[in-house]
Amino acid sequence: MTVDVLDFGCRLNIAEGATIGRLLDGWRGDVTVINGCAVTGEAVRQTAQAARRARRDRPDAHVVVTGCAAQVDRKRFSAMPEVDLVLGNREKLVARNYAAHGVNVGDVMAPAPRTLPVVSGRGQTRSFVEIQTGCDHRCTFCIIPFGRGDSSSVPVAGVVAVIGAAVAAGQREVVLTGVDLTSYRPSLAALVTTILHEVPTLPRLRLSSLDPAEIDDALFDLIAHEPRIMPHVHLSLQSGDPMILKRMKRRHSREQAIALVERLKVVHPEIAIGADLIAGFPTETDAMHTNNASIIDACDIVFGHIFPYSPREGTPAAQMPQVAPEIAKARARELREASARRRATWLTGLVGTTQHVLVERSGTRGHAANFASVILTDARSPGAITAVRITATDGETLTGDPE
Repeated sequence: MTVDVLDFGCRLNIAEGATIGRLLDGWRGDVTVINGCAVTGEAVRQTAQAARRARRDRPDAHVVVTGCAAQVDRKRFSAMPEVDLVLGNREKLVARNYAAHGVNVGDVMAPAPRTLPVVSGRGQTRSFVEIQTGCDHRCTFCIIPFGRGDSSSVPVAGVVAVIGAAVAAGQREVVLTGVDLTSYRPSLAALVTTILHEVPTLPRLRLSSLDPAEIDDALFDLIAHEPRIMPHVHLSLQSGDPMILKRMKRRHSREQAIALVERLKVVHPEIAIGADLIAGFPTETDAMHTNNASIIDACDIVFGHIFPYSPREGTPAAQMPQVAPEIAKARARELREASARRRATWLTGLVGTTQHVLVERSGTRGHAANFASVILTDARSPGAITAVRITATDGETLTGDPE
């Protein structure tokens, strides 16, 4: 009797997938849970493909589709003969719901506060802690508010309790996750300050994607000066073109994004920048694409999360004049290549430095504080934070000798 949970998409889904696995521990019978993503049409297609594969590979298993894909496209999945049960994003966190067949997808816009965060990574060196879900903003391309609802924050006490338990269990790094992390209330900076104060034995705290429009002075100062916050900032930029940003209804400008990174680099030169970028947004011209690509160098983006625009039914952008899919894919490829070049240059500059690496389960791999992937020439105990002298890079990964 086995439970398989397949997670697609964001770190939020990873955390929730781990929770689903614990909820179904001891399940009588075989069950496959596809915890799907809906951020793009391709993500929904992959979710459906996984359901078909699950039925083929495990014909007697109870096949469940959940996550944002199920929440926003329940009709598609309920019509699939391979799928036994479709569960909404809230319903997936209740164990008894998995015993049913059919469709159980509730109103994600109805208030449903959580007292404790969803957490992943037990038994591992790193833990993802979901402190917030949903979004109050309505970017013209985004379907996720319809999959997650409005913004909702987990109370500070619950977050601190979960992180304290994770550290007590031996985890060395916590990653705070959410749909719109910087909308955490009362404030993300206040939460981070409390975590650092109340859990003094936590060595490393990492923040997931941040909206540049919501990084206030208090949060900026923590990122810039607090040594236990990892020097790795991932920004939800989406585009580097001024007009496209307006058509997306983003709340920051190109100039503001560049100024933010410049400020960070002045006070914390070693900080590594990641960013989400969409290629081929409706109305994007060649000149706009050039602007989009140029933000990679302007913001020193070394971790690019890049994908071609995909129209989502019910969003305003889906009604705008579309860029041909093949052009959007080609532009996404160009952005990935530009980001890869930037990353390779950055990694080359790290050769000869000493990086503090959190050793992961294999004992021979890990991530530096700046999130660079590192291969160790000599194994160390998983969970150790080890000084590693970097000796080489292949443009994607660093190699180094533990000191």
